[in-house]
Amino acid sequence: MTAAIRQYLVITGNYWAFTLTDGALRMLVVLHFHQLGYSPLEIALLFIFYEFFGVVTNLVGGYLGARMGLNRTMNIGLFLQIVALGMLAVPAAMLTVPWVMAAQALSGIAKDLNKMSAKSGIKLLVPDEQQGTLYKWVAILTGSKNTLKGVGFFLGGVLLMAAGFTGAVVIMVVALGAVWIASLFLLGQDLGKSKSKPKFREILSKSRAINVLSAARMFLFGARDVWFVVALPVYLSTAFGWDHWKVGGFMASWIIGYGFIQTIAPKITGNMEGIKPAALWATALALIPIAIAGGLMAGWSPQVVILGGLFLFGVLFAINSSLHSYLIVSYARSNGVSLDVGFYYMSNAAGRLLGTILSGWVYQAYGIEACLLISGGLVITAALLSLMLPEKRPVIV
Repeated sequence: MTAAIRQYLVITGNYWAFTLTDGALRMLVVLHFHQLGYSPLEIALLFIFYEFFGVVTNLVGGYLGARMGLNRTMNIGLFLQIVALGMLAVPAAMLTVPWVMAAQALSGIAKDLNKMSAKSGIKLLVPDEQQGTLYKWVAILTGSKNTLKGVGFFLGGVLLMAAGFTGAVVIMVVALGAVWIASLFLLGQDLGKSKSKPKFREILSKSRAINVLSAARMFLFGARDVWFVVALPVYLSTAFGWDHWKVGGFMASWIIGYGFIQTIAPKITGNMEGIKPAALWATALALIPIAIAGGLMAGWSPQVVILGGLFLFGVLFAINSSLHSYLIVSYARSNGVSLDVGFYYMSNAAGRLLGTILSGWVYQAYGIEACLLISGGLVITAALLSLMLPEKRPVIV
């Protein structure tokens, strides 16, 4: 086993452990506060700081990764998640909205430090001429992460039923603490540290390709979260009458399948780059939420329309996400890779923030059909932006 593969496994293992707790925590908060009688908009507001600080963290985190090394930013992310979980392991009377929002803010910082470090680290482990290998490694990391996030959703529902909110959080603190201690010793020193000290103004990308791809990513993830984050779990619970087990289990199964498709995306798309695949797959995706909304408004069976539509949406969204994840790592500079990747995932977090706010507000005011129509419009915007991507990947120096 080469040193590069060993580091890839350590990075992936860290990312996996973090993702399990992140998915479980998301489902715990949604279901627990829905059970307490919070409205969809109020639940969405709990995640605003999570997404907002994700925007800030990605923008600044890339700069920190280039100066400090990606090993340090990844370990800092793990530690901050432990602190965020610990903040929620308090008596129920202390779980006020401001307190939960503060814990979610810390968790958002932790998550995006971890993600930025993992994605940037892979760029440094694969020679630039091996683009096929880079695509496969990014797809495996991204897909397996989302598969485990789905497991985390299911785990969150199970832990809530079995151990209660506080007990579930304590279990995750102990498990992630063990991973963090191991990571301090196993992760390579000075991974991703820039040879020259980047200036703070360099956090803004000067690459047209990265700017266009980042904008497309923002609308793509806004399109997912506008109906997936709050509207869908609450809809499944109220319209279908599902309990926590069914909601958590279904959401988990969807994300596990979505993650699996991401891992095999290179086999579906081939090693395609640039303008055509990004625009083509986004256009295909845009049709799905619009079709689901049309089916619901036509009075078709909600179970068939929602569940069948979710399957198709998951497949196409996974391909889009995996292709985007490869393109940003491919476009990024080798020296100071975290600056470009951090800027890109800043846009990713901005899209999630947009989608999260809209998910609670639009669903509460207009219903899930409106969420789906907005989703389709956002994906169309991402497809149009993808037409502006360069035909060929630039030479990375």
